[in-house]
Amino acid sequence: MRCLVIAEHDNQSLKAATLNVVSAAAAIGGEIHVLVAGENAAGAAQAAASVAGVAKVLHADGPAHAHRLPENAAAQVVANAAGYTHILAPATAYGKALAPRVAALLDVAQVSDILKVVDADTFVRPIYAGNAYATVKSSDGVKVITVRGTAFAAAATTGGSATIETVAAVADTGTTRFVSAEIVKSERPELTAARIVVTGGRGLGSGENYQKIIIPLADKLGAAIGASRAAVDAGYVPNDYQVGQTGKIVAPDLYVAVGVSGAIQHLAGMKDSKVIVAINKDPDAPIFSVADYGLVADLFEAVPELTAKL
Repeated sequence: MRCLVIAEHDNQSLKAATLNVVSAAAAIGGEIHVLVAGENAAGAAQAAASVAGVAKVLHADGPAHAHRLPENAAAQVVANAAGYTHILAPATAYGKALAPRVAALLDVAQVSDILKVVDADTFVRPIYAGNAYATVKSSDGVKVITVRGTAFAAAATTGGSATIETVAAVADTGTTRFVSAEIVKSERPELTAARIVVTGGRGLGSGENYQKIIIPLADKLGAAIGASRAAVDAGYVPNDYQVGQTGKIVAPDLYVAVGVSGAIQHLAGMKDSKVIVAINKDPDAPIFSVADYGLVADLFEAVPELTAKL
């Protein structure tokens, strides 16, 4: 067996989710290779070569990969797919855009969002917003898989000594083009990689209250900030704050839910957190069903008091 991990990176370093995918590949077994497709991405390729357990890095460098468009990346994966029994990508926005294209081009089924490797052909994945798990077995010769990063420990970033092989970069497919990017820079930890997350819900009532209640608490804890879909839809915060089935999947050491009712779609994105603290005035709110610590109280009184005492 031989696994090909598709690296998510910024040309200089690997995104954290890639390390979780390497661990999933190790659970499958066999030799692990990593494909780094980018432009001027030698730094990312070198970082991949240092990851424990990686035997080889395929480095495809060219202008078609400058903005990591999934159409071009999929063409690159398929061009280098020969000899691999498993092709794995993180279940991030990037991986979810890339993997279906790869599966379609290879004419195989995709196994999405795996949580566990049973054996080389069999995997466990969530269904019904995480309320049930399905064990699925694939008979395809090549298995295209996306990996839920929170379900696998990150591979060590040091200790590896993989060889780096330069492979020809594909030409631009011409089916899409990059227009622009608006990147928000923040000193806060990235939401999906943070050890502590503070999330605000619809109970905050407004974007102004979100800023007044959530931000000071997050500052005291050194936390990333998130939001429920209801809070995002109401315009309290941007879409990239959303935690849940249709947002980001997180599993921090500490998750603080403030004014979050706990719809199943939200629980699907955070219930694997190690410690969950819920603050809500409704004692019947579903969030309390997964919380390790629950406080039934008016958040406008409880949270400022908690922040002051930290």
